[in-house]
Amino acid sequence: MFKWLRQKEEKTAKDQEKNLWGKFRERLSHTRERLKESLEDVFVIERAVDEEFFEELEEALITADINIDTIKALLTPLRIKVSQGELLKSSEFKKALRAEMLKILSLEPPPFPPEARPAAIFVVGVNGVGKTTSIAKLGFRLKNTGFSVMFVAADTFRAAAIEQLENWGQRLEIPVIKQKPGADPASVVFEGLNAAKSRQIDVALIDTAGRLHTKYNLMEELKKMARVAGKAIPGAPHLNMLVIDATTGQNAVSQVKWFSQALPVHTLIITKMDGTAKGGIALTLAHLFKIPISFIGLGEKLEDLEPFDPKAFVDAILP
Repeated sequence: MFKWLRQKEEKTAKDQEKNLWGKFRERLSHTRERLKESLEDVFVIERAVDEEFFEELEEALITADINIDTIKALLTPLRIKVSQGELLKSSEFKKALRAEMLKILSLEPPPFPPEARPAAIFVVGVNGVGKTTSIAKLGFRLKNTGFSVMFVAADTFRAAAIEQLENWGQRLEIPVIKQKPGADPASVVFEGLNAAKSRQIDVALIDTAGRLHTKYNLMEELKKMARVAGKAIPGAPHLNMLVIDATTGQNAVSQVKWFSQALPVHTLIITKMDGTAKGGIALTLAHLFKIPISFIGLGEKLEDLEPFDPKAFVDAILP
């Protein structure tokens, strides 16, 4: 009986892994096709690994929006192996390249949700990256796994953001704490976290402002919100999640720098991966900032925000 149950659980786990691998492969096809076009001449036939090979490979990786510093980090260990007489064939090299990519991406993300109750999660990012929609998808995931959730509409400078979060709250039957447009975001955070405490909510997902054109004011506002959150609940915010739009490519590097100056960025959510050939930005961000990726967006449906799986990702983007 127990053996049968264990076998059934193992089969379910394997099926889930297979489904996730298939979804990654299907939705990351734009990046894979871009790399396929670029890498075809490099890997299509068995060839010697020499300096010309490395130059062609570097050019190919740049087309997938992988930063030049990241490319150097990927290829330097492989150059050493080649100089020592290893990896003399392109087929061997491709396996080694895959392994180097996995090393960069295999950063352990923080627990989601954090253990604190209520857990205060700041979701930050510039306007247009899919921040509010990501909050809805996170709320959907949390609620489906048995957690009670509250949305806090602290992006008060954009009336549409409050309305959008309200609509998601109604659809998902998740309570929303809000004030009038233009209200002090920190006061909304304070009210929201106190409400989460009194209602014994497990997780408070906090939407924050993302006014790119006023970076200094935005960052100061975020710092203030974090201080006020700590007054409402000691240790809050317990998790800061930065949302990055994959289609923005290398501009994402600047965004991570800006937000990291305002508050600790614990993990990334990379959205719109299914609609871009620039999926290599995940490698760039993980390498440059050593920040783990918790979720990637592979579509518009609520269930399309998937936990990031480094192996499935690398398998999906390498042709």
